[in-house]
Amino acid sequence: MGLSDSELKLLNELLRDKEIRQLNDGLINYHGKTNPNYRFLRDSLLSQAYDVYGELVDGVRGCVLEGSSRSGKTWSGIDLIFFIALVYDPGSTIHIYRETYNEFKTTLYDDFKRRLDHFDLPNKFHHAQDVKTFKIGKTKITFLGCDKIGKAHGAGCDYAFFNEVMFIPREIFDHVEMRCRKFWWMDYNPSVTQHWVFDSVIPRGDVGFLRTTFKDNPYISPQERNKILSYEPWEPGTYEVRDSEIYYKGKPVTDKHQPPPHYKNIEQGTADEYNWKVYGLGLRGAMEGVIFKHVTWIDQFPTFVDEFTYGNDFGFTVDPNATVRYAEDRDNIWIEPLCYSSIDNPDDLSDFWEEIGLSRSDIITCDSSDKYTGENKGTVEMVSALEDLGWNVFKVSKTKSVMFWLTSMKRKKIHIVRNQYYKEVKAEQENYVMKEIHGILINQPIDKFNHFWDAARYAHIAHNEESAAVHW
Repeated sequence: MGLSDSELKLLNELLRDKEIRQLNDGLINYHGKTNPNYRFLRDSLLSQAYDVYGELVDGVRGCVLEGSSRSGKTWSGIDLIFFIALVYDPGSTIHIYRETYNEFKTTLYDDFKRRLDHFDLPNKFHHAQDVKTFKIGKTKITFLGCDKIGKAHGAGCDYAFFNEVMFIPREIFDHVEMRCRKFWWMDYNPSVTQHWVFDSVIPRGDVGFLRTTFKDNPYISPQERNKILSYEPWEPGTYEVRDSEIYYKGKPVTDKHQPPPHYKNIEQGTADEYNWKVYGLGLRGAMEGVIFKHVTWIDQFPTFVDEFTYGNDFGFTVDPNATVRYAEDRDNIWIEPLCYSSIDNPDDLSDFWEEIGLSRSDIITCDSSDKYTGENKGTVEMVSALEDLGWNVFKVSKTKSVMFWLTSMKRKKIHIVRNQYYKEVKAEQENYVMKEIHGILINQPIDKFNHFWDAARYAHIAHNEESAAVHW
């Protein structure tokens, strides 16, 4: 005999009540399907200990979650918010940061709408088009876009969550951290190889770090899992990941040293090394649209090159001044980085060039945007000032577009000397990319990671453009 409508309704209500109790219990007690990201965040929060003066004496100030797509990083951050609001610290304030406020509408809006329903809590995301603040119990949660820098520098908070932090400026994080009273965390897919988080946050002793992949997420759907697996370019089980590097037969994977191919994914046209490294393995990878993807690193500038010149990109304020030695023939370009330092005035740059052995008779092609403001607040042109100091410097003639000259350089094999500036130059090589609009790469480079490349481009222009100020 089947259940009546009223009995069926009661059964569904009992099952729903049980589900809600299990969800609330899961915030406190770990179980077999607890995501490791949530366990890490909650353990880190609970490990904090303060002295009577409010100074942190044990535990960490914040946490960094790095990992592949669908590893549960963001979802775990949302669950930590539920834990704070419902259990640990009701009545607190939580700020969530993304690159722009509009980014929330396509990501966290839906996540919070679903999670609030799961816990059977009041849910304004079903009806309001704009939700800038809302409450879970007595805890206030605020969405803040970092394009509104004034708001990011405003009132303090108890907790801060930096979602997809790769796109958030460092100065925003610094200001927020100063005003965050208790705990912060951040997450990201490692879609670049150079970032302030890698250099200035993860190495800190008061910061926790965890890397996960989609395989760590017990709740990933078969469709999501299969999509990510479709990116794998190599036969599963033929290679291994060690220390953030992929190894095949004991050696790092390179363009010429590759594991056996994943024939099914290749035949289907889904294999993608970049997507697999970043979104499948959770490894840091050079961005899509890299302009100079293939370069050859050499130990020294070739001795058989008789004629060479120099290029220089001025660095002002925090930007580095880049100087390069440059030569080319019909098929090759050779570049040696000679300077990658913050030198923002002509006297110091002149001294540096002397120290590294440049002669005042050497031809140096420089950026035409060269205005320097000295201590007297007057504007001085770097080229003119360097000429007054006896240097044979010229402003580059920019008669054609940046892309014209980048394309011209890409027609040749590029050799770069690997020296003390290798880390900085390699970061530029991996992260100097085309601009992207709505996921589509356009034929225009970003204005970042280009100091070394600009210096090389100026020398390339001087070598090839008859109307350029410099010619050999």
